[in-house]
Amino acid sequence: MIELRELYEIGLKFHGHKCPAMPMGIRAGMAALKALGVNRAQDKELVVEAETGEGHAAGCFVDGIMVATGATYGKSNIRKLNYSKMAFTLIDTATDRAVRVSLKPEFFEKALSSPFVQKRKEGVLPQDIPTEITNPQVERILALPETDFLNLSDVFTRKLPKGKGNFETKRCAGCGEAVFTDKLKEGPEGKLLCIPCSEAEKKA
Repeated sequence: MIELRELYEIGLKFHGHKCPAMPMGIRAGMAALKALGVNRAQDKELVVEAETGEGHAAGCFVDGIMVATGATYGKSNIRKLNYSKMAFTLIDTATDRAVRVSLKPEFFEKALSSPFVQKRKEGVLPQDIPTEITNPQVERILALPETDFLNLSDVFTRKLPKGKGNFETKRCAGCGEAVFTDKLKEGPEGKLLCIPCSEAEKKA
C-alpha cells in the first residue's frame, strides 16, 4: 500500500491547493482500504459511493478519497449521492464486502470553526490563506489517530450489478459525432441521435 506522505503529495498535485479536507479524505480512504483488507484500485475492482454534495468542503474531501482508493470519475467507479454528508461507502466488487466511513460529527463541527474555514467564509481562496494557518491544520490531520476523527461501520455485504465496458460507437445522424451505442436514441425515421441532438429534435 502507498504510504500516507506519498499519497498526500500526489493529492496535493492533483487537487491544486493545500487544505485540511483533502488529507481528511486520504486518511478516510486509507482507513476504508485497511478495513476491507484491499489495495488501491487499478481498475473497477473497488467502488465508492460518496454521500457528499455540492458547494462546500466535501469536494476537497472527495478528491482525497479518490487519491487514496483509486476510485475515479474517469473509471466510473465513484458516484456522488448528494446527501451533503462527509461520508462514503467503499465496496470491494470481488467479494461484495463494504464499509462505510464518516467524519465524527463533533470533530467536523469543530473543524468548521477553525481559522482556515473562517478565512474561507470571508471569501479568501484556499491557495491565498497564509501558510501559518494552513500548514499546522494539515499536519494535524496527517498525524491524528483515525479513532479521533473517523467512524467506521462493521464490514457488511453490498452487491452491485455487474456491468461490461462498451467499445462500440456509431455516428449521430444529427451532429455526425461518434457516440457509444448505449447512449444513442432513436429519432424520426429511425435515425440514431446522441442525447443533445435527441433533445433538440424534441424541442423543434
